[in-house]
Amino acid sequence: MIHSILRLAIPPRKMAEALGILTPMAERIKVDPGCLGCHLYMDMLEKNVLMFEHLWRSEEDLKHHLRSNEYRCVLLLMEMALEQPEVRFDVIARTSGLETVELARS
Repeated sequence: MIHSILRLAIPPRKMAEALGILTPMAERIKVDPGCLGCHLYMDMLEKNVLMFEHLWRSEEDLKHHLRSNEYRCVLLLMEMALEQPEVRFDVIARTSGLETVELARS
């Protein structure tokens, strides 16, 4: 699994435009082959910061997305950012849930 995170600091005057691009895009990406999840967040602690997060089944699925016309719009949004965007791809070998908390606390 690949966890993809994009952190964008958007100029206030461009926030509506950015949301107008990313919100419908997130809905479309959710149904792409290999996409296990897609979320768009506004940071409550840092004004004008958006977080765009995806979870991909495989590296090949991620690469297909990165080569898409859809991702070209993301690249254009990165150009609008107030500062260098944070782009991160984490490879996940294993996941767990509440059982890890229970095990640690027992």
